[in-house]
Amino acid sequence: MDAQHGVWRAAWKGAGVQLRGLGRAAADLILPPMAHDSREATAAAGLTPDAWSRIVFLEAPVCDGCGAAFEYDGGAFAENRCAACLAQPYGFDRARAACVYDDASRGLILRYKHGDQQQFAPLFARWIGRAAAELLAEADVVAPVPLHPFRLLSRRFNQAAEIARPLARAAGLDYVPDALVRIAHTDSQGGKSRRGRRLNVKKAFAVTEAGRRRIKGRRILLVDDVLTTGATGEACARALIDAGARAVDLAVIARVKNARQLSI
Repeated sequence: MDAQHGVWRAAWKGAGVQLRGLGRAAADLILPPMAHDSREATAAAGLTPDAWSRIVFLEAPVCDGCGAAFEYDGGAFAENRCAACLAQPYGFDRARAACVYDDASRGLILRYKHGDQQQFAPLFARWIGRAAAELLAEADVVAPVPLHPFRLLSRRFNQAAEIARPLARAAGLDYVPDALVRIAHTDSQGGKSRRGRRLNVKKAFAVTEAGRRRIKGRRILLVDDVLTTGATGEACARALIDAGARAVDLAVIARVKNARQLSI
């Protein structure tokens, strides 16, 4: 009798541990116990409630082509793309951004990108996983926008790759970090017009032979940090499609609010 009681007790204890783990994971996704914007940062942390409240997350309805938020839901018969995307579609098929790139999100992203604070990667991967859930459900492969070797050497890590890896793992998708390579060491995109950005990266990317075999006929989810004009994502998408990819979607942490209205 004592032995049987011990078995039941162990079973209940194991179930309780699992339930507590699931509950904590759900709570941590929204309001983690330790925050990246505090002095006590951990890999599993998120943001403090104050910082969280200032982030402008992009919720449906959004433009299917560029991820911009629509002001209102037009209903079943409304266009699913903004006027700019209807008039001049991007080279990638669809895009999603987790939030707006503004004063609240810029500091976090720049600390991650240029401040070597890689603990932000799992947090941003979760944000993108939520915003791009529809794209992930249809994707076959997740690939990051690559850095040129010189820039990778100075920065020490590829910010897009560190997000794409856990994103692919969580979705159970094939992760292909070496599908694309950056063959031109381009100037920074900062300060350039939309046309200048496009010219700057027009022939900057190529698909490797190994990558060509892994992307052929497959739908790719391309991951980057910020969508400004879309020039980088577009150049990558065209290279992937020319190499045999069936389609390319883009997912980013944040997008500039007026991405399609910047001067040409």
